[in-house]
Amino acid sequence: MGNKINLDNKQQLVVNISAFTAVGNMDSLTIELGRGLEAGLTINKIKEILVHLYAYTGFPRSLNALAAFMQVIEEAKKQGKEYIEGENTSPLPENTDILKLGTQVQTELVGQPVSGGVMEFAPAIDRYLKTHLFGDIFAGDVLTYQQRELVTVSALAAMTGLESQLQSHLVIAMNTGLTENQLLEVMDQIEQNINKEQADIGRKILSKLKEYK
Repeated sequence: MGNKINLDNKQQLVVNISAFTAVGNMDSLTIELGRGLEAGLTINKIKEILVHLYAYTGFPRSLNALAAFMQVIEEAKKQGKEYIEGENTSPLPENTDILKLGTQVQTELVGQPVSGGVMEFAPAIDRYLKTHLFGDIFAGDVLTYQQRELVTVSALAAMTGLESQLQSHLVIAMNTGLTENQLLEVMDQIEQNINKEQADIGRKILSKLKEYK
C-alpha cells in the first residue's frame, strides 16, 4: 500500500456512475453517463458496469440505470452524436463447468478458498455466489477483474450498513492491483457526490486494513 498512482478520468467516472446507481440518484447518474461516453467509455463497457451492479444494488437500481442509459444514447443520436459500441462479452465454451470456474475466480480474487460461516449456514447463497456472481458475471471479459472491483467498491461505499462487505471488497480490490491511494480517491469521490459520512466509513476501513498489511 502507499503507491501514489492516481485514478484516471475514466476510473473517476466509473466510480461516479457506480455510486449514483447504488443510491438511485438518477439526475446525477444521467449526467455522468453522458460524461462517460464523452470520455471514451464504450457503450458496452457502461452497459456491463450497470449489469454488474445488479449483484450488489439489486435489479431495480440496475434496471433504472440501464433505462436511463438508453435515454442518454437516444438523446445523443438525436443530436447526431455517435459513440463507440465496443466489444461484446466473449461466450464461454459449451462444456464450461460454471461452478468450477466461479470457485476458481472467487479463490483467485479473495486469495484463498471461501467456506464456512454464512456459506455453510445457507449453502444456496454459496452456490449462487460461485456459479452466478463469480462464474457468469465475473467471467464476462468486457470488464477486467480490477474494473469490476472498482465498480463494486464504489457502490458499496455509497450505500449504508455494508461495512463488512466493503471491507472484503477493498481487500479484493487491492488483490487486483488497485492501490491505497486510488481507493482513498474513491472515498474522496464518495464524499463529493454522496456524503462525508459514507466516505469516512470507507477511509476508516482502509486505515484498519493498512494496520494489518
